[in-house]
Amino acid sequence: MPEKSLAVFEGKQIRRHYDEVTETWYFSVVDIVQALILQPDYQTARKYWNKLKERLKTEGSQLVTNCHQLKMLADD
Repeated sequence: MPEKSLAVFEGKQIRRHYDEVTETWYFSVVDIVQALILQPDYQTARKYWNKLKERLKTEGSQLVTNCHQLKMLADD
C-alpha cells in the first residue's frame, strides 16, 4: 500500500496518507471541502473550512477536535 497517494472525487484530487501501523487513511479535509463547494481556489476553501470549524465549535459540536494539521505534499 503506498504511503502517500491521491484519491479522486468528482474529478478533484484529494490528498491522502495511509498509516500502515494503524491501517488508517487520513484525507485532506480542505481538499474535500474544496471539491464539495466547487471552489477552484485552495485558500478560499481553507478559509471556508476554518470558519465552519469555528461555527461548529460555538454550537458545541464534538466532531471538531483541537488537533494540529498534518503536513501533506502539495503542488506548490
